[in-house]
Amino acid sequence: MEPLLLTEYKERVAPALKESLGVKNVHQIPKIEKIVINSCVGKEADRKQALEDVVSEITLITGQKPVVTKAKKSVSNFKLRAGDPLGAVVTLRGEKMWDFLLRFMRIAVPSIRDFRGISPKSFDGRGNYTLGVADQTIFPEVEMDKVKRQIGFDITIVTTATNNEDAFQLLKETGMPFRKPNTKSSETEQAA
Repeated sequence: MEPLLLTEYKERVAPALKESLGVKNVHQIPKIEKIVINSCVGKEADRKQALEDVVSEITLITGQKPVVTKAKKSVSNFKLRAGDPLGAVVTLRGEKMWDFLLRFMRIAVPSIRDFRGISPKSFDGRGNYTLGVADQTIFPEVEMDKVKRQIGFDITIVTTATNNEDAFQLLKETGMPFRKPNTKSSETEQAA
């Protein structure tokens, strides 16, 4: 069965983007390629246990086991040697990507306390969007009783868009809850 968000993309988002961007070829319509979720344990005192916690939490949230990343260089200030395990990363594609994105946009993000929207300023100039999540407990899969430590991670949404404007339009049409522009400041600018 096809994921709900993928069906919505094909039926509603792609035709809307084709019209708004003025694209003639359907292959030029921007789409989401993959989602990369990355977490680093940094200089935790019990790095080995922290890494196990990160791997288990990301596996629970995404449904896919992450790859453990290792340090490339030794850094004496962090008591880190080259080859030491440092974090975990997972790349989601296909159905798992669409399912994760749907749960993230419609369930996890709105459950954040005092949520006013996601910043539209985190694009990289080539159509990719990255945001940080400070706490894994916003996801419904995570049971509050079993949380041993707070785990933060970065979520990068890689698109086929070539610029920030097209990528923003794609994510907005898909349902990403971007922050509304501040209307109070624009009213004061007009009055001045």
